[in-house]
Amino acid sequence: MSLSARLITLRRQLGLSQQAMADAVGVHPNSWKKYESGQAQPSLEVLKKIAIKLHVSTDFLLFNEQERGPSDEFRLRFEAISSFSMEEKQVVKEILDSLILKHQAKLLFTPQQTGR
Repeated sequence: MSLSARLITLRRQLGLSQQAMADAVGVHPNSWKKYESGQAQPSLEVLKKIAIKLHVSTDFLLFNEQERGPSDEFRLRFEAISSFSMEEKQVVKEILDSLILKHQAKLLFTPQQTGR
């Protein structure tokens, strides 16, 4: 979903008019209309105000799900790891690094199948 589509959807979910959103983030109503139509992009400062008003993160506004951080499945695991001791975290890091290297080597040295 594009930024403009997210802006429209979230604004409507809150029951706000374009005028109310423009007032809330301190932009001219025509600017807001351009954001929603995809004709213009908000500045970083305005984007921050939009995220606060819409009760979402700027990441949510800008990125598709697959472009953002880890999935919930991995996020929960990373949160659990954050409580590990420094030594345990180092072991986890080394294991992940070795798995990543193994995967990259496999991709590099495995012949790619072509559609021929």
